Amino acid sequence: MFVLIGPRQVVRGALRLVTATVQAVESLPRIAAALDDVRATLHHVERLTAYIAQEVPELVYQLEQLREPDEELSRESPRTG
Repeated sequence: MFVLIGPRQVVRGALRLVTATVQAVESLPRIAAALDDVRATLHHVERLTAYIAQEVPELVYQLEQLREPDEELSRESPRTG
């Protein structure tokens, strides 16, 4: 009886290995799709960051204008002309 236990465990281990390999191969397209989504999200975040970086100086200028009540508030922004 002890002689058959070894081969059974080898067969079970081989089946588990094959099953795990098949599952890993089947999951590759989902992993690739998820990576594409992450790449697209990072590209969008980069675009938003660039937009914010362009708008912050204008926002700072407008806030400074609001803090200076002595000066004329209707003065145009140097960025927008």
